[in-house]
Amino acid sequence: MDPAPATPRWNLERPYLTGRFHQEAKSAAAAQAPGSKPFSLDSFSRGAGASTGSVIGSFAASVQELLVIDDLLSALVGIEGRYISIKRVHGKEGYVAFQIDSSMDLAFQERTRQIFPLCEDYVLVSQFVESRSHFKNGLVNHALAAALRAFLLDYQAMVAQLEHQFRLGRLSLQGLWFFCQRMMSSLNALAVLVEKATSNNTSGSATLNLLQSQAKAMGGDSAVRSLLEKMTEYASAAYLRMLERWVYEGVIDDPYGEFFIAENKSLQKESLTQDYDAKYWQQRYSLKEGIPSFLTNVAAIILTTGKYLNVMRECGHNVQVSLTNSKLMSFGSNHQYLECIKSAYDFASGELLTLMKDKYDLIGKLRSLKRYLLLDQGDFLVHFMDIAREELTKKPEEISAEKLQSLLDIALRSTAAASDPTHEELICCVERSSLLKKLATLKDLDCACPADKLAAADVDQSMQLSITGLETFCLSNKVQWPLSLVISRKALTKYQLIFRLLFHCKHVSRQLCSAWQIQQVFRSVKILGTPILRSSILCRSMLKFVNSLLHYLTFEVLEPNWHLMHDRLQTARSIDEVIQIHDFFLQKCLKECLLLSPELLVKIEKLKALCLQYATSIQLLMPSIEVTNSENKSKSGKSRSRTNKSQDRDQQLKLTSENVIMSESILKFEAAFNSELQSLAPTLSNSSHTEPYLTHLAQCILGVRIDQ
Repeated sequence: MDPAPATPRWNLERPYLTGRFHQEAKSAAAAQAPGSKPFSLDSFSRGAGASTGSVIGSFAASVQELLVIDDLLSALVGIEGRYISIKRVHGKEGYVAFQIDSSMDLAFQERTRQIFPLCEDYVLVSQFVESRSHFKNGLVNHALAAALRAFLLDYQAMVAQLEHQFRLGRLSLQGLWFFCQRMMSSLNALAVLVEKATSNNTSGSATLNLLQSQAKAMGGDSAVRSLLEKMTEYASAAYLRMLERWVYEGVIDDPYGEFFIAENKSLQKESLTQDYDAKYWQQRYSLKEGIPSFLTNVAAIILTTGKYLNVMRECGHNVQVSLTNSKLMSFGSNHQYLECIKSAYDFASGELLTLMKDKYDLIGKLRSLKRYLLLDQGDFLVHFMDIAREELTKKPEEISAEKLQSLLDIALRSTAAASDPTHEELICCVERSSLLKKLATLKDLDCACPADKLAAADVDQSMQLSITGLETFCLSNKVQWPLSLVISRKALTKYQLIFRLLFHCKHVSRQLCSAWQIQQVFRSVKILGTPILRSSILCRSMLKFVNSLLHYLTFEVLEPNWHLMHDRLQTARSIDEVIQIHDFFLQKCLKECLLLSPELLVKIEKLKALCLQYATSIQLLMPSIEVTNSENKSKSGKSRSRTNKSQDRDQQLKLTSENVIMSESILKFEAAFNSELQSLAPTLSNSSHTEPYLTHLAQCILGVRIDQ
């Protein structure tokens, strides 16, 4: 907000132009004159009578009446008379009191004192008009001061008419009192108003609230109430213009900081795609304190309307408010302004939603995220995992993101994804920590376990020393404005958490499939109870667990929740509702994918770690058999008969199957896997009473139904 312009010096140094008492000017001049005595307003009186010491009581009653009427006509516009003086009220700056010569006839004194409140109210209101006309006091006070000035002009016209009657000899003191009756209550109500406004130093919405409360307090006097309502209408005109520009154009035109919506220009829309904790949408425009009482119930709607218009303007979209929208003319009791605000909100909301869906294809973008980050289309991933295996087995800090990106592009172009234009927006990312540690750093997730405890529970801390890109690889997506309002950095991070879980499950499943294929060379060995058979059974159990987990994540969680979100988006009426639906979808997916249940996630990660260790051991031990056979062949130098080769092979396989190290290793894996799998059942059972989705998980990976 730019600083308010300064009040011109001539408006301060020339009080005759501002309506101040000329005595005050004389007092200031006397105080500034070198060697002069300080001038006291309290001891000043005007005219020859004061200088000669004559008193009004020395005149006849008829003359006294004429003299007091003459002085009262001056006092009614804030000017001292010969026998009526003005004194400051000590302790109240700006307040004055009128006093009458005590020698005046008592009846005249009583009637004169009845008129003094009108004189004092005029002075109070006129001083408020002058002081609140300065730039720094804001547009609402300027408008109120202008309305009061117009009222005072009518009042001064009344005084001029009374003076004319007095000059014609048609005005008595009683007649003056009679004609002043009409203005007494009105000017007193305005004096009370400006007194409260001055003491509280109100401006903007506070002034409007004060006007409304004062109007309501005058319910018993329809004329005064009508006057205060008219003052409210005049004062609110400037505020209405600010409100109109906001709800019809999305522009804050508030030179003096009176509007109840603030703009934080330091927050830029680019932060939505860069900062996980970006507050652009919540804090770029926000409500301030001091909302006008008649706008309290619709303040949020007003804020949102302007925000929507701003988004469209940022997109270069020409926003044209429908001509059927009525202009905000007043905050009347008929509440027509509420209808105008609601109409403006409906227009802005519908226009922005149409823009997001049609021009920027919001639904298509969400479908693309489902296709790639939620692995709805998995053929490209299989090809990518094959060609990028060597790079992904490196430590995260040794992986080349550029190389991974080129391999991903190759995989996308050589699969069905090539026909999808959105595949070019995919980006490869490599995190530096495991999934559990990543979850521990995200403080805002509704996690059932403290972050430090979650990090401490990470699976097999020794494995973290040898973590590879297979555990930390994830995909991201380029998101442009204004889609970043819905798909922000925070939303993408949640997609990536789900992707990492799915990707690692796919990796574990592939490793187990490789181990299973290697073991097929032992199908001819049919010795029950041997380590080979036990290994085959264990491999099938592990594959069943991992594939069942993948089935649960894909078909029990992601697929139904995505379709539910898609259906709800079709009926959404605003971008805020779209954001809410999308955030709810992600939160529900995170929860049902166990990413917000540390105790269960740790057990799942342990089971996957055991599966990977087993698959790695099998792939290291089994191929050595074929290597030994090849070496024997090369040493013999002679071709053997098929029968002899078969006998040698069977003998070699039997020897290997009875190997003590291999036997102990398989038994160890079997015991550990079965133990972890069995410990999962009571954990699921304990939590299923509050989380029904865990029943489906137990049914998928354990094959049992947990009673709710």
